[in-house]
Amino acid sequence: NAVEWYDFAIYGFLATTISANFFPKGNDTAALLNTFAIFAAAFFMRPLGGFFFGPLGDRLGRQRVLAMVILLMSGSTLAIGLLPTFATAGVVAPLGLLLLRCVQGFSAGGEYGGGACYLAEFAPDRRRGLVVAFLVWSAVLGFLLGSMTVTVLQAVLPDGAMESYGWRIPFLLAGPLGGVGLYIRLRLHDTPEFTRLTEADKVAASPLKEALTTAWVPVLQVIGVMIIHNVGFYVVFTYLPTYFIKTLHFSKGDSFLSITVASVVALALILPLGAWSDRIGRRPLLIAGAAGFAVLGYPAFLLLNSGSLVTAVLAHCLLAAIEAVFVSVSLVAATELFATRVRYSGLSVGYNVSVAVF
Repeated sequence: NAVEWYDFAIYGFLATTISANFFPKGNDTAALLNTFAIFAAAFFMRPLGGFFFGPLGDRLGRQRVLAMVILLMSGSTLAIGLLPTFATAGVVAPLGLLLLRCVQGFSAGGEYGGGACYLAEFAPDRRRGLVVAFLVWSAVLGFLLGSMTVTVLQAVLPDGAMESYGWRIPFLLAGPLGGVGLYIRLRLHDTPEFTRLTEADKVAASPLKEALTTAWVPVLQVIGVMIIHNVGFYVVFTYLPTYFIKTLHFSKGDSFLSITVASVVALALILPLGAWSDRIGRRPLLIAGAAGFAVLGYPAFLLLNSGSLVTAVLAHCLLAAIEAVFVSVSLVAATELFATRVRYSGLSVGYNVSVAVF
């Protein structure tokens, strides 16, 4: 899962460099907006991936679909690293980028729902919060690996190299990383709950239809919960690195320092909070995380704009901590809303529709 989200995240970390390579020179703001528009296109593909991979996972099993999506994600990420730039290929370059980002989004539509189902169905009841929290933890780890890769390249490559060829390296690394992830997933067994369904011949014939007719209330609940999950996640881990550079006018090194520290804060909090939810329930942490964003979101952005790098990094860490409170339990709470026969479909549809709405 960390490999999957490394692949998805590095586009956001390299947004300013990508905008310079894939769009005409002369208007940096327009180029950056176009870059994020392509980033958004991947989110609109996510529900299609959820509608496709969710029912597939409920019919064929969680393990097979998880192997499919990592192959698709890593292949499309590797291909981005091989794309020609606007200077070489003209309008073909951004069109190719758009197509590959759409493939990434389609693949991501099958990832989180499948991973959450897989862990939830293996976990004992008394430890499910901790076990499923590892999925969110590994997603943040993937973002951290992406930011560290870009930071190291910025530090070791000569001036101008990152803009000319260095930006390709993180994408090209997706090939071997994806190979490792695929190897792991091909060696996994399917979950005990899905295996029992298969042996009893109780696998849903039309899981998507069944989910939308018998579990439409949980699907709506997942959409609501996951909008908060995703707003926080992508503001903290994808947008703020660009905000540091383009709006706050800090250096790229300062930006990547901040996202690295904020990621470490989130990584330190998510697993203990997931374990705590096994003792006190999911609801208190969901309420605390949502209230934290409502009350502290605006003050945190005031601190970001104070002009001090130290204060800005602290504000970034505050937002990461609030996000950790919410996401430590949002996924496990979502998995517990569905029966096994429609869990992959219901969770994938709800989660990925929320992503598109966000």
